Amino acid sequence: MSYKEFITKNLEEVSVIARNSFGKVSGVTKEGDNNQVLTETDLKIGKTIIEKIKTEFPEHNIIDEEAGIIDNKSESTWVVDPIDGTSNFANGVPLYGIMIGLLKGSEPIAGGLALPSFSEIYVAGKGQGAYCNGEKISVTQEIDLKKGLVVYGIDGHQENPDMTRQKCKLLAEIVLSIGNLRASNTAFDSAMVAKGKYGAFLNRTTKIWDNVAQQIIIEEAGGIYTDFFGHKIDYSNPLEKSNDNFTCLAASPELHKQLLEIIQKNDRA
Repeated sequence: MSYKEFITKNLEEVSVIARNSFGKVSGVTKEGDNNQVLTETDLKIGKTIIEKIKTEFPEHNIIDEEAGIIDNKSESTWVVDPIDGTSNFANGVPLYGIMIGLLKGSEPIAGGLALPSFSEIYVAGKGQGAYCNGEKISVTQEIDLKKGLVVYGIDGHQENPDMTRQKCKLLAEIVLSIGNLRASNTAFDSAMVAKGKYGAFLNRTTKIWDNVAQQIIIEEAGGIYTDFFGHKIDYSNPLEKSNDNFTCLAASPELHKQLLEIIQKNDRA
């Protein structure tokens, strides 16, 4: 079974779990981070995916947002986000997703994301293109930033409110340069970029499991996926990066260039 087939099959299976639980579970706030919520469905989906990986690829490493790290000293590492957008999921908002990515060394080589509420499965393999429910997808061909929808995901920094205020100043410059702002702050946003519905998305507060799957999907759809300042994202020694903060700027090539110019001109954080 190919990586893409494995990812697709598993995302289809856990999407059923998510749909059956949606609207029936409540979340609890994780200790030490008011922005993070956990439900029993996160744990069930994560456990299901991990068991499938252990069966099919027992020699591989695994990083799961909730279950933690399984270190098999492998060059290959699966990176799993059981529910991306748990706050939405727990509150009955259908904009959430499930992500499975695969690193070989420090490079994403396969990935998939599910949008259970929409019965959509996105999958990509290195050099193989990106697909939604079997149909090839691509990022937008729009080159005018003022005509595009752009996502900026942002969480408040309770311990450093000035940082939040500074980020919002940059956000204002971005909003003044685009068509309209959108944000579910979930995998839904990256799916819409890969599908060409949104022009770009940006976020300065993410984890490794928020990035690996969606990066290869967007890149294989013809987009550019970097950190917030245009640098290549560093996934080296991934098992040591589960607590690290990642930033991202993902867009079609032309819109990525324009957004990066705005950031470089206005960012002071």
